[in-house]
Amino acid sequence: MYKGKTPFINGKFLYYAFIAGGNQILQNQTELNRINIFPVNDKDTGTNLASTIRSVIDNIKPHKSYKTTVNNIADAALLGARGNSGVIFAQFLHGLSRETLSKPIITLPEFAESLKKSIPYMYEAVANPVEGTMLTVIKEWADFIYSKKEATPDFENVIIDSFAILEKSLAETTLKLKALNKSGLVDAGAKGFVLFIKGIIDFVKNRNIRNLEVDSQESISLIHSEPLIGEEIIHRYCTEAIIKNLIISNTELQKILSKSGNSVIITGSESICRIHVHTNNPAELFYQLKDMGTISFQKVDDMIRQQELVFKRKWNIALVTDSTCDLSQELIDFYQINVVPINLNFCDNHYLDKVTIQPDQFYDLLKTQAEFPKTSQINEQTFTNLYSHLASHYSAIIAVHLTSQFSGTFANSLKAGERISKEFNKPVYVIDSKNLSGALGLLVLKAAQNIEANESVESIVRSLENDVIQTKIFVSVRDLKYMIKGGRVSKPKGLIARALGLNPVISMDENGKSFLFGKTFSQETSLNKIYTHILKIGCGKIVWNYIILHAHNPEGSQKAEEKMRNITGKNAVSVVDISPVIGMHAGNGAIAISLLFQTDSS
Repeated sequence: MYKGKTPFINGKFLYYAFIAGGNQILQNQTELNRINIFPVNDKDTGTNLASTIRSVIDNIKPHKSYKTTVNNIADAALLGARGNSGVIFAQFLHGLSRETLSKPIITLPEFAESLKKSIPYMYEAVANPVEGTMLTVIKEWADFIYSKKEATPDFENVIIDSFAILEKSLAETTLKLKALNKSGLVDAGAKGFVLFIKGIIDFVKNRNIRNLEVDSQESISLIHSEPLIGEEIIHRYCTEAIIKNLIISNTELQKILSKSGNSVIITGSESICRIHVHTNNPAELFYQLKDMGTISFQKVDDMIRQQELVFKRKWNIALVTDSTCDLSQELIDFYQINVVPINLNFCDNHYLDKVTIQPDQFYDLLKTQAEFPKTSQINEQTFTNLYSHLASHYSAIIAVHLTSQFSGTFANSLKAGERISKEFNKPVYVIDSKNLSGALGLLVLKAAQNIEANESVESIVRSLENDVIQTKIFVSVRDLKYMIKGGRVSKPKGLIARALGLNPVISMDENGKSFLFGKTFSQETSLNKIYTHILKIGCGKIVWNYIILHAHNPEGSQKAEEKMRNITGKNAVSVVDISPVIGMHAGNGAIAISLLFQTDSS
């Protein structure tokens, strides 16, 4: 047996050991996704654990103190945790940090004590703990470490010897869980933890800090895995949030979440907690929770879409956009388009556009809240998580986003695409649409149909770049109040324009910047101005398709479609309630028309 001499560890040792363990998860996330069938067969355990690991790697630095390091790891994990496995792992780390003595170094007996005391934190966080999962494997590993705390002072020997217990515990998950027993698989979250400790053991043996980089996506299969089949998903959305300053108890919160769905986990404390629940109505849930604390972060994954990409994937190219893309849900579902929501804030409460806040709730809050809502770009980590999951199953990824002039979303998507392309050695193309709303919707739809036609990814990207130039949108604003509140129009000019009854028409230029296309004294007149301009610029061209958008104005949208039907000779491909993040500036009652002209290559 390997003979080591490590009577204590400090913060730097813990930091590099965590990086080594985390790298094993990053390198094997494809395998973990593949074997994930419990509690839901949505194939994202590897992605979720990788997200938790990346949050730690990206947000902490080496520190000499063990206590400081374990606290920093726990905090970063809590903020970045995703899914059942990620949240349970984060809660384990949270318990470990809470039960660690405030010391710069820690001995094996002290470590074993903190490990043992961290286990209840996991079990108390889960509404219905199930044995034969990650919970059991972590508990049995902690029990083994605790049993050796007086036998030897050496960390290295005990950690290395613990791997046999982990392998045994992992193999037994197949016997303990009925869902796993049927398939002959091990629990994916449990396997992730075993891989994590395997990485730590490799570091303990070699102590080579230079090797702590993720170079490949090689899958290490500890247990043989059989082919998988899909199963029905009862609750569609894996929903998570961070709530600060909770005014109800965790028990009351657990009851609310349990009524909304299942797989309920609550981690952290009342001052800052993270919730996890599978539900069909995330918007209704968060509308209920908005007055019970400050919702500072939300994350929602569509588990049906995740399952589709494994079992019912129609094509081998993944298509991604953001929620400013206004397209009917039927088309989004048919073409299996991955829509990433823009962040929306009412006061201190955070929402996800079109997911945890729908138009009805949005316009209600717009009327009742004194403070005007704010939007923020989708961060790089969100795209990294999505692209890593998609790259596990698709041969290529194409993302098309709202104009880079309005948001840093495109830039963050581009950075994440470059990172995942390198990790998985697969192409990730990120396109600036230089537009938004229905115009973005048309570009995404065109790309989807080209994917359906089995065109090459390079050909689809070339077509997209040409189509960007041929896409137009015109927005008729009925009430300037919201543009004034949002700062799109200065208050003095806005008040004068409102007093005169002016209705502006907004469009986008070739660089993706908005500009005032015209102003009239009624919405009917502004729409007629738009129709006249469309006839002018469309002379000698063919309209590939068009979309009608409205902000809670179905009657106005119906009239606009009738007029456009006369102009183009075809029905709109979609008539949709405009995205809340666009509607907040266009205002209630706005009507928008977007169209895409055919090019010679169309």
